[in-house]
Amino acid sequence: MNPSSTRRSGRISPIVLTMGDPAGVGPEIIAKAFGERPELLGQIVVAGDALTLSKAARLVATGSAPLMVAEIADLSDLAAVPPGCMAVVQACRMVQPAEFGHVSAHAGRAAADCVEWAAKAALEGRSRAVVTAPIHKEALAAAGVEHPGHTELLQALSATHLGVPVSALPVRMMLSCPGLSTVLVSIHVSLRQALDAVTTEQVLQTIRITNACFLRSGVARPRIAVAGLNPHAGEGGLFGLEDRDVIAPAIERARQEGVDASGPHAPDTVFMRARQGGFDVVVAMYHDQGLIPVKLLGLDDGVNTTLGLPFVRTSPDHGTAFDIAGTGRASASSLLAAIDAALAAAVTS
Repeated sequence: MNPSSTRRSGRISPIVLTMGDPAGVGPEIIAKAFGERPELLGQIVVAGDALTLSKAARLVATGSAPLMVAEIADLSDLAAVPPGCMAVVQACRMVQPAEFGHVSAHAGRAAADCVEWAAKAALEGRSRAVVTAPIHKEALAAAGVEHPGHTELLQALSATHLGVPVSALPVRMMLSCPGLSTVLVSIHVSLRQALDAVTTEQVLQTIRITNACFLRSGVARPRIAVAGLNPHAGEGGLFGLEDRDVIAPAIERARQEGVDASGPHAPDTVFMRARQGGFDVVVAMYHDQGLIPVKLLGLDDGVNTTLGLPFVRTSPDHGTAFDIAGTGRASASSLLAAIDAALAAAVTS
């Protein structure tokens, strides 16, 4: 992102935080996050539904007056919001209230509209980063959204804005918690499709994107461990040929480009080795291979970052938590970690 695009009239542009699925915990963890860190109110505008967020603020209020919501028409109006108020842009149309814990097309449509509003603001340089509260993939599908999740939707919106095909804007999902970061070769596809996605070019592209991200963040020579696909990374071809014939050539090509990549490493130990300080990041071959260790180690503090977009985007490392939505029990820790990551990344991008 061009730093000059984050300023309007001498004022640093805000971060946009999307509401998430209104039937999930998104609105209440947003209210909780501001309650725990009120200094963030002057830096963030929520793209969502003002009524839903007002209800969420009342839901989580404990022994004091609930956080007030100030509806604004544009990001530039943030400076006029009274101190201690949550600034909200009405980025969606809620035809009826969302029922907590239930999948619905209207909730999915509202969530998607908020993401689209936030992406547009970032792509136009009116915001310095986007942080997204959890959405529900089934609700998106019910609303007719063709993209299965945030990553794919933001990729498509960015490609359209830039006037390029989606294939020309490769993106990757990075999940991080204290002590471990992992980047995925494939994202929201079936396991069988994920196996087909393990190609030399896809693995090499993932290594390149990962290396570029860590270089931008100030790591002079990122140590990238590449996980194998098969048990024991194939054991020399005994347990599958993909590690030897597909993944290893990608690593070698990356090394020829000056990237400090190694592997393929046995996937059952590489994440432990990274957490012990042996590597800066692990490239995982598919969704669950990379997400299980991160969520096991740090679900409360995990952050999802999309690499390859023309703007900074982070999110908490958990879903809509329909089972506890509306109870006020959801923790804002992961959302706060995502906000802090976005603030830091927006400075270095």
